[in-house]
Amino acid sequence: MSQKVPLGEQASATRVNLSGGALLPKNVFWQTVGQAMIGTTAHFEGIMLCQTAIVLGTGASVNGRLLAQTAVTLDQNVVTEPAP
Repeated sequence: MSQKVPLGEQASATRVNLSGGALLPKNVFWQTVGQAMIGTTAHFEGIMLCQTAIVLGTGASVNGRLLAQTAVTLDQNVVTEPAP
C-alpha cells in the first residue's frame, strides 16, 4: 500500500504506533522528500526513507530503521531494529 502522509516533523512527546494489519515495523515504509524531524521524547515505528537528513530530538525512540542520503542525527536516542 502506498499513501502520501505529511511527515516532515513529528511533534515532541507524541507516538506513531502501528495497528490493525500493520503490526510489523519492518513492513511499513515512510518516505520524505526533505528533512524529517522526530521531536523530543517522541516515539516512531517503521522504516523512514529520507532524501536529506533525519534528526531525532533528545530522548526520542524508534522501532525500525532510519535511512537518509545525507545524515541521521541522534541525541541520546534508542533505535531498535525491527524483529525479523
